[in-house]
Amino acid sequence: MSGKLTWIATAGYGLEGVLAREIRALGYETTDVQTSRVTFAGGPEAGVRANLWLRTAGRVRLCVGAFDASDFDQLFEGVRQVRWEDYLPRDAAFPVGCRLVNSQIKSPSDTQAIVKKAVAERLGGVYHLARLPESGSERPVEAHIYRDRVTLSIDTSGAPLHRRGYRVLNADAALRETLAAALVLLSRWRPEVPFADPFCGSGTLCVEAAMIGRGIAPGALRTFGAEDWPILPAALWRQAREEARDSVSASVLSIEGADIDAAALSMAQTHARKAGVADSIRFRRADARRFASDVPGGFIVTNPPYGKRLSDRAAVERLYRETSPALRALPGWTVCVLSSHTRLEALLGMKAAHRRALFNGPIACRFYEFTARRSAREGASHARTP
Repeated sequence: MSGKLTWIATAGYGLEGVLAREIRALGYETTDVQTSRVTFAGGPEAGVRANLWLRTAGRVRLCVGAFDASDFDQLFEGVRQVRWEDYLPRDAAFPVGCRLVNSQIKSPSDTQAIVKKAVAERLGGVYHLARLPESGSERPVEAHIYRDRVTLSIDTSGAPLHRRGYRVLNADAALRETLAAALVLLSRWRPEVPFADPFCGSGTLCVEAAMIGRGIAPGALRTFGAEDWPILPAALWRQAREEARDSVSASVLSIEGADIDAAALSMAQTHARKAGVADSIRFRRADARRFASDVPGGFIVTNPPYGKRLSDRAAVERLYRETSPALRALPGWTVCVLSSHTRLEALLGMKAAHRRALFNGPIACRFYEFTARRSAREGASHARTP
């Protein structure tokens, strides 16, 4: 299949703009931006390169059809008209998911059943089968209905794209890799400038920063669900991986991760080695409350404890207050913090220049950017809405 196709990349809430910029940087035109998804146009290679290179995307889907439907009869007929045989072989397993937003069609379970039946009827007729075996590789189908506009797509990623392949050890409350990459990109850090995370935990923020700084494709260590699709031939995957290998830079980076937990630091070192960036990060055991640097300018991007449980809240608030002097003493540094705590600015005694609403999993958070030497006593907030 040649020519332009329609692709859909998904993202966490609040990250659509970051994802759209990534897509455009790859050289593709974005055609629509909705909550948690960005649509773009490109040939078959666009889907391959998007899977390999998008740092903030959760999945990449191939759009196979779009039409209007306000009831189940229209939905069934619209789905049945799609040339599913171009995308699903006779033995394909095709679980169906759906998302309904401001739609006259209200029932997710009925929507899934009707889409499944319509696809099966179409394929059964084409392949002359009374019952489809669904014994082959899985190709998940999604029906997204927004204001009665149905968009049908098939997942090409397989495992979610945050599963880079380097995080082989499990850590409590670890930041998802795609969100970590988004925080680094939102901070506007530049590889020639020092980067630090004084609450580094298992190292995800530092590893993602190093991969960005070194030009390492986030999907370089993994495989993807669509690698056996005839419309995305093996030559495209080989070419994209060669491009990724050629793009890796030997740049010297100044990245530091610190944490008080020795076990977490051991995980971080393992993850950095697995990602191929161990020589770009210095990990050390240190208390964030005494974090210091003699370098005149840099970026801190961090995800400190939230204290979601009532029993932890007082301890976390004390930690924020006691960390504030260290953060405020850094000469010329930009400090970026992801937190769910609504009183973060007051506890740090600092006024954010920018704030953005995000979600860390199910937890509603804000990403705060404190520019150099801006404190709560320096005047009114210069907040920027997401």
